[in-house]
Amino acid sequence: MTGSPSSCPVPGLDHEAALLGVLLQRPALALRLPTRAEHYERPIHGVVHQAILEVADLHGDQAGVMHVVDALHRRTEVPNLMPLLRNGTLLIDYIGWADVAGGQPDWHAEQIVQAWRRRQLRSLGTRITQLADAADDGADPGDVVEHAMNSLIAAQDTVGEPRWDPPIALSARRVLPRFPTDALPAWVGEQVTGVAEFTQTPPDLAGSVALAALSAAAGGRARVQIRPGWVEPTNLFTVVAMPPGSRKSAVFAAMTAPLLDAEQTLTEHATPLIIEADLARRTAQRDAERHATGATNAPTPQVRAEALAMAADAALAAEALRVPARPRLIADDVTAEAAGSLLAEQGGRLAVLSAEGGIFTTMAGRYTGVPNLEVFLKGHAGDLLRVDRKGRPAEHITNPALTLGLAVQPEVLRDIARTPGFRGRGLLARIMYSVPPNTVGHRRVGAPAVPGPVATTYHDTLRALTLTLADLDEPTQLALSPDADALMLHLEAELEPRLAEDAELGHLADWASKLNGAIARLAGLLHLAEHLRDGYDRPVAVETVQSAARLGHYYLAHALAVFDLMDTDPTLDRARTILAWINRTRTLRFTRRELLAQLHSSRFRKNADLDAPLHLLEQHGYIRPGPMPAPTGGRPAARPYDVHPDIRPAEPTEPTEGVFVGSVGSAGRIATGGPERG
Repeated sequence: MTGSPSSCPVPGLDHEAALLGVLLQRPALALRLPTRAEHYERPIHGVVHQAILEVADLHGDQAGVMHVVDALHRRTEVPNLMPLLRNGTLLIDYIGWADVAGGQPDWHAEQIVQAWRRRQLRSLGTRITQLADAADDGADPGDVVEHAMNSLIAAQDTVGEPRWDPPIALSARRVLPRFPTDALPAWVGEQVTGVAEFTQTPPDLAGSVALAALSAAAGGRARVQIRPGWVEPTNLFTVVAMPPGSRKSAVFAAMTAPLLDAEQTLTEHATPLIIEADLARRTAQRDAERHATGATNAPTPQVRAEALAMAADAALAAEALRVPARPRLIADDVTAEAAGSLLAEQGGRLAVLSAEGGIFTTMAGRYTGVPNLEVFLKGHAGDLLRVDRKGRPAEHITNPALTLGLAVQPEVLRDIARTPGFRGRGLLARIMYSVPPNTVGHRRVGAPAVPGPVATTYHDTLRALTLTLADLDEPTQLALSPDADALMLHLEAELEPRLAEDAELGHLADWASKLNGAIARLAGLLHLAEHLRDGYDRPVAVETVQSAARLGHYYLAHALAVFDLMDTDPTLDRARTILAWINRTRTLRFTRRELLAQLHSSRFRKNADLDAPLHLLEQHGYIRPGPMPAPTGGRPAARPYDVHPDIRPAEPTEPTEGVFVGSVGSAGRIATGGPERG
């Protein structure tokens, strides 16, 4: 092919020449097209295609014709190639053919592959005819039939639809446990089950909020001594990740209402004391002012000295009188500075409970531009906290106990993982995460309300626990029974080897190293909830630690999934989103245009955003380019993608329980690999 495009000596090769012409101008296209060197009828065309693939892999669209020429100079499999290169016409003619054909690389590639399949089919027919002739010449008919069948099977990938190999997993799938409701005291577990049924939410949400509510009731009022030198407070940080529209607010309202009621009761009891102390303080201040005025007008130095002494005494008395703060158990959207002040006012305990994740933005410096984590880090650990407030002396909180109970959207987890200091300073390692399955779209309409006796028992018991512990002047210290202590030692010995750098929890050692401490905190809360009246007078039983360990290992499994999500590569995350869409729509063929229209969001703003994830899915065998439709004029046809036929989306009945597939809250199974126990 050394003349003009119209003088091509071999009819029917215009598709090959046109495609090579387009690829010489846009080499990176060769990486996504289905054509391979063996698909070309003319061997020299296959050699040029292979050279284009080579330079495209190295240089992408930055490759030029001279890169291809250099690659061809290194090839020796076609002896007559060098003369064509030396006269400089071969590659130029290809570009000319592309101009005549008007581009359409997908269409030309499809025609080349189809022509190759037809040639393979004719070769197969010839082979079967030869086998039949062999039978006529006395060959064993059984052997002939077996050879013919093997030839047909081997040709399936060429003359028919290519067979699919099993897809390669994008990443490991974690089968996550459901929330162990039966590990909770009966009055709590029944409320969790009832609220989950009524709101049609997973019990993980109500269960985690219930633990945060127990933490709000007991935090700062009880500590667990595992052994001398190791004491854990009983406050928790819990975060549940659920998509919008999951009825998080309704669950929070049902589970935290007793705390608000207890707060109101505490306020009613404290109001007379607040008024009395405020009046006494103001009276003392007025006395100090009156005596100071008397000193100013004193007729003699002696009278002045006496008046000043009385003024000083009154001022000291006024300063010594502390007006109690209005009782506050729960805060919502609070700054770090305000949280510190509230902790100081409330005797060192406070709960931040919210169905949103705005507190993380506040921690990151929404108002100041500087992250402020000190209050939250020390408030979780119970470390000494110094609070400086305007117009008041600095206050030291010896054992602060801050509770955090949040329900956030999955995107918040990615955001906080990228926030400077959140992981490095240990905030993320203090949180117990829950990633329940998404029930939106699968909820039962008209679910029964929480049974009256269940709701009443929960409300009255949590309120009573809160009020009882609020009366304690000093935090009570809970001891472990000998069996419980032995179990804690066993849990420590079992966990420690898994924290090594090359062990299964090495990448999560910051979080997992706090697991047994979290189990001790959970055991303290379960113990107090189980023994409302005499919990502080009896040791924590081994059965209680066993229940706490079940809860702790539930949160470990979910933490592994969450930290996987936090470390997700954007391309992998986008690929999972596409697979979840395929699962949801039950589609077996789609185009890029359809995909972009359905998934248009911050992650898929333009067509180019689909390139990398679709290429990844194609490499892993989940999809492949389908037959290119014939051009009809006007807008170029879009190449479709076929979905692996062995991947069948689950029937849209009940959501898959306890399955985490990379995108938090999604329900697609095809985005995952083999099961892995958390």
